[in-house]
Amino acid sequence: MLKSLQAINNDKTIQPTFTGTVLAFDFGLKRIGVASGEHIMGIAHPLTTLNAESNEDRFNLIAKLIKEWQPSTLVVGLPLSLEGENHEFTQICKKFARRLDGRFNLPILMIDERFSSAAASQSLSEIGIKGRKQKPMLDQIAAQVILQSYFDMITHEVSKKHHHEST
Repeated sequence: MLKSLQAINNDKTIQPTFTGTVLAFDFGLKRIGVASGEHIMGIAHPLTTLNAESNEDRFNLIAKLIKEWQPSTLVVGLPLSLEGENHEFTQICKKFARRLDGRFNLPILMIDERFSSAAASQSLSEIGIKGRKQKPMLDQIAAQVILQSYFDMITHEVSKKHHHEST
C-alpha cells in the first residue's frame, strides 16, 4: 500500500486492485463532490455534486452512482490541518469513509486533500469562473483534484519502483 493512502476497510481481505474505474469524493456537510476516472488512463474528471443533507439521501445517491459506474475503488479526501494533523472534520470524513465501506464492500482509500478546494477554485478562476459562480462546480472539481492526486501518486510510485528494478 502506498504510504500516503489510508485504507479504511474493516475487512482486510478487501484490497485495491489499481485497475478499473475509481470514484472519488470531496465530502462536505452540505454537498459532496464526486469525480470519476480510470486507472488505465490516470485522468480524473468531475462528475457531479450531491446536494443532500440526510445520510439516507446521500447514500441512496451514492448507491446509484456505484451501480452506474461499477467502480473497483472509492477514494475519499482526507482533510488535515496545514501541519498535516487531524482535526474535527477529519474524523467526520473518516466516519463517511467507514460508512461507504459498510454499505458498498469496495476498497476505500483516503488521501490528503489539504489544498484541493483552493486548487479547484484556482482552476475555475483560470477559465473565468469566479466568486459565487464557482459554488455549483467547486465540490466536484475538488473531487477531481483529489482523484488526480491519487492517480499521480500511483504513477509516481510505479515509475519509482520500475526505476529501482532496472538499476
